[in-house]
Amino acid sequence: MIVVSNSSPLVSLCAIGRLELLRNRYGTISIPRAVHYEVAVQGSGRPGAAEVQTFDWNTFREGGNPNLATALQGKLDHGEAEAIALALELQADLLLMDERLGRIEAARFGLRFIGTLGVLIEAKARGHLQEIKPVLDELRTNAGFRMSEALRARVLQEAGE
Repeated sequence: MIVVSNSSPLVSLCAIGRLELLRNRYGTISIPRAVHYEVAVQGSGRPGAAEVQTFDWNTFREGGNPNLATALQGKLDHGEAEAIALALELQADLLLMDERLGRIEAARFGLRFIGTLGVLIEAKARGHLQEIKPVLDELRTNAGFRMSEALRARVLQEAGE
């Protein structure tokens, strides 16, 4: 399975000590250079910085079609634009992305995507998490992850909690 990630799922899962959920589910994850830079360089000393540099199951790649990435930067940040361009170039099976505008653009290109909350729902379904509710609390507290109460309720319902 070819999976490309934007920065937010990596940082969020690192902030709560759950990055292994990605490895357990997807194996190798491709990260465009702009995402690596956002997480490891700009985010130095923050959750995800050390992990992205040391985990051997992440692969760093150039950001796909540079013309497409540049065109997308009018709507998205550099990392999101490169993640979409790389996912298209690799014909990725899945794009990991939380940001609404990025997901809108990914859908426009026919990319399949999932966010941090979807990863948690899948992890519970596969037996890698006992409960999602405490993990959602950790995301809010430790990662500053924003979600509406309606979204939280929907995630808990989908997870059977």
